[in-house]
Amino acid sequence: MAADSSAQCRVLFQTSDKAEEEPSQRKLGKLTVKYNRKDLQRRLDIEEWIDGQLHLLYDCEEEEIPELEIDIDELLELSDQDQRSKLQDLLQECCKPKEEFINGLLYRIKGLRKMSIPQRK
Repeated sequence: MAADSSAQCRVLFQTSDKAEEEPSQRKLGKLTVKYNRKDLQRRLDIEEWIDGQLHLLYDCEEEEIPELEIDIDELLELSDQDQRSKLQDLLQECCKPKEEFINGLLYRIKGLRKMSIPQRK
């Protein structure tokens, strides 16, 4: 073992001449889908607004609201009149006037872009 200790490998570190340059970082991967942070925040705000308005429309707790799914992306694919019809169909069980909610939602989604579903390679 004593003879082997003199033959051990050494690790030497070299310093670069350009100390101010940072070492190059390699890319770990690419995102398949990039979303605009502002668009995501706007969508989240709209979803929270919808949730609050549904509580007011149905005048009940969250557990008591009928199973209702308002898909923003689906609405964005429709024309203005079809959007309005779709929302009226979804809210047909609501006894309170829903026109103000529908107008408010359609106003809020104007200019919003449809989110594409991430595709795996």
